[in-house]
Parts: sequence; structure tokens; C-alpha cells
Amino acid sequence: MTASRAEEWASIPFRKSSRSSTNGGECVEVGKLPGVVAVRDSKNPEAGLVEVPAIAWARFVGGL
Repeated sequence: MTASRAEEWASIPFRKSSRSSTNGGECVEVGKLPGVVAVRDSKNPEAGLVEVPAIAWARFVGGL
């Protein structure tokens, strides 16, 4: 991820999974830019994120 891309993600609101709790469990957050979705660890967002094409994310979620 380039520095400009990191700055772009910094301005995007991420939302936490509705299945996440405050008990220190495994939690993820998801953010969206046009054509791409990012997933990151809600407990450690500075550790980075994984970018996925939006169509692939939609197929993944649809398959759940």
C-alpha cells in the first residue's frame, strides 16, 4: 500500500462487525472505497489492513 493510499484509508470510517464484543475476542472492522473493501483488526488498526476487490468481498459475504 502506498503512502497516499494509507492517507486515503485514514479518512475512511471503518465499522466493526456486529458479532464483535468488548470482551477482547477476535474482532474485525471493514471500510470501503470505490471498488475496494478493506478489513483490519479492530484491536490493532495500526497494524495494517487487507484490501479486497469489492466484487470479491460481495461474493464472500454472499457465501456466508
